[in-house]
This record gives sequence, structure tokens and C-alpha cells, in this order.
Amino acid sequence: MKKSLLLISVLLLTASCTKQNVKPTANNCDCKQLGGSSSQKPDLPPNNVDIKPVSPINTPEYALLKPAKWEDIDGFATDDLSAAWPAWLQSCGVLNNKVQMNQQAWQAACNAAWLLKQPKNAAIIDYLTDYFNVYAATNADASDIGLVTGYYEPLLKGSRTKSANYPYPLYKQPADLITVDLAQLYPELKGKRVRGKLVQDKSGHNKLVPYATRADIETASTPLAGQELVWIDDLVDGFFLQVQGSGIVKFENGQQMHVGYADQNGHAYNSIGRILIERGELTKDQAGMQGIKNWAKNNPSKLRELLNANPSYVFFTELPAGLSGPLGALGVPLAAERSVAIDPKYVPLGAPLFLSTSQPNSQNSLKRFMVAQDTGGAIKGGVRIDYFWGAGDAAGKMAGSMKQQGKIWVLLPKGFVLPNQ
Repeated sequence: MKKSLLLISVLLLTASCTKQNVKPTANNCDCKQLGGSSSQKPDLPPNNVDIKPVSPINTPEYALLKPAKWEDIDGFATDDLSAAWPAWLQSCGVLNNKVQMNQQAWQAACNAAWLLKQPKNAAIIDYLTDYFNVYAATNADASDIGLVTGYYEPLLKGSRTKSANYPYPLYKQPADLITVDLAQLYPELKGKRVRGKLVQDKSGHNKLVPYATRADIETASTPLAGQELVWIDDLVDGFFLQVQGSGIVKFENGQQMHVGYADQNGHAYNSIGRILIERGELTKDQAGMQGIKNWAKNNPSKLRELLNANPSYVFFTELPAGLSGPLGALGVPLAAERSVAIDPKYVPLGAPLFLSTSQPNSQNSLKRFMVAQDTGGAIKGGVRIDYFWGAGDAAGKMAGSMKQQGKIWVLLPKGFVLPNQ
């Protein structure tokens, strides 16, 4: 009975997860194409066909992966596979030591990878075909095409102290924020968490209540005073940093601070782009990141009210200096244009994969050997990818305009046991 009452109470605090993602729209992007492309078009439907993320279903882990052949992979023989090799070795550093069901299979593949010194394409192809099997990612309806969005690492201006130039704080994870892993009560709720804080009721008993919302936090009398990590110069940039989950804060003396996701307040994410569309202030094509930033510049008196319409709030931690990229869910630095976020229910975190999609706002193909090194709150379903573009404004433009269709082929080491085998 106590177990049921606890479950009922925590379900009232249904939480979001690790990283929230921009919901890009097809903005007109005049920025330089960062990735290599060709005029050959991938075998995909036209870009003007919307593909909606597939709702999660009750299925065993990885059950939607279907056996495939190497010749099925679109772009296997044309990509520069060596560009993703360092990212794959980073994954191996985790997979080789992680206690898991298929650890021996990963260890065999990773031990062989470490023996290859700066391999070229031919050696990598031989390695992959010797040590891996190919699986096509599918959706619950057996389709094999899904949504591909992009994310990036923002570059912000900031200071360790508050001033007129840097008035907006990024907060550390609050000491009174409590996260409950529901799988500890019910294993079937694996991956589900709720967040809140403890307060005493009139009888002196502790109870878990929802944590402060964005509107509660971003006030002059904020409950988080004294827990500031760093101060930045732009409120909207801070908002989108929370959407991306990590970034770089550059100080006036040239030094930089890498900040990463620490936790979240437990309130559901509400898209401000969708709100602006519903109000008729932006069209669907305008409601991407850059369009919202332009709206904010033209409507400063409405900005705070709009941002507060999204109650979700992300807390940050300072990451070690010298990282080559932000830390993903796997715990390794992400590699620009070689790391992707996936739904770990359907694709093993750390696994290599091939992605066939197109460049943002284009039919130019984008066929890449990638590594699944991150996850995200909006990344749900068997064929769902968030493509990491790197750091800075150029990467942000690409990420903010990426809403493509794509196919995925996942590589699993020989000996890997799937639940349906």
C-alpha cells in the first residue's frame, strides 16, 4: 500500500529527461554548409513531407532492430570513415568497462579496434565487416524513415561575477532538488524519473512537491540566490543554452568555461516557438531558433512572459577545461558531425551507426558513419536522430534549420544478443 501511495504521489511530478532539444523548422539558412555533401540525393521522400516522432511503445530494448546486409547501407563505401574513428574509440573506452549483458561482445570489437593505428577506409571496412552485424532501425509500424534534427554547443559571453553587462545567471543544481528513479519501485518504469523538493506538512511529515518553475526562479526574489554558477549577457541565449544542454561561456580575458547539463526542475518542456505560432506572431517557417531570437529583439516587453510560458528549467555544472566537446550521455566528449543522440530504448548507447539523410534546407545528401553518444528528451522512437553540429554560431544555424528525414543502420558486435533472438 505504501508503495502504491508513493507511486501515486511521484506520478504527480512527471519529469522530463536529460537534454531538451530545439524543435527546428525549415528556416532559410544562408550559412556555409559545414559538412561534406554531394549532388546525389538519398533514397528518401521529399523534404516537404512531415515525419512526426513515433510515440514510444511497450517493447523490449532494441526489439525494432531488423537484420540487414552491408550492401543495404546507403553511403557505406563513400564516406570518410576515418573521420568517425576517434569518436568510436571514445565509445570503446566506456563500452569495454561497462558491466552489461553484452559486454563480452563489445570487448571483442573494441579490443580489435585499439590494435588499428590511424586506419584508412579499407582497413576500417575490413574491421567493421569482421566484427559487426548490420541492423536496420525501424519504427513501431515497421517503417524505416524517421526524423533527423540537429543540436549544437552555444558560445555565450559571460563573467564569474554579476555586473550591468552580465546580469543573467546560470544556476548550479540546487541542493534541495530531489530526483526519484521510478525503476527502483517498478522495473517496468526504467528511465522514468520525477523531480521535486521535500516540505513539511502541518503534521510535520515530509512530502515531495513540485520544484520551482521558470517563473518562480527568474524573479528578483529567486529561491536560488547564492547558487549562481556564472553570469551571462543575454537572456535569450541563456534560454537556448538550456534547450541545448551544454555550451561554452567566454570571458573578457579570453578564458572559457565549458558548462554542461546537471539536472532539470521536473516540469515539462513547453515550446515557445509553438506558442508564437498559435498567437499568430510567427509562421511555422519562422519559428526556429533564429526566428525566435529576432522576435525577442523586436518585442523586449513581451519576452519574459513568453519564456515563463515554458516552466522547464535546466541547471548546469562546470565541466573540466580542455574538453574537445560537450559531454554526452555516454560520458565522453561529443565529436562535431560524428556524434548523434538516439533513443537508448531502441539503439544501444555507444554503438556505431550509419545515417542517410540530407543537409538542412536541401536535398544534398548527408551520409555519415556516426556514433550514438547522447540522448535527449525529445529523441524518442526507433528511427530518431539528433545530429551534433559542433560549437558556435555557424553550427547553431545548421542545427536550428535541420528537420530532415533519414534512415539508420546500427552496427552491433557479433555475439550481441538481441531480445528477439
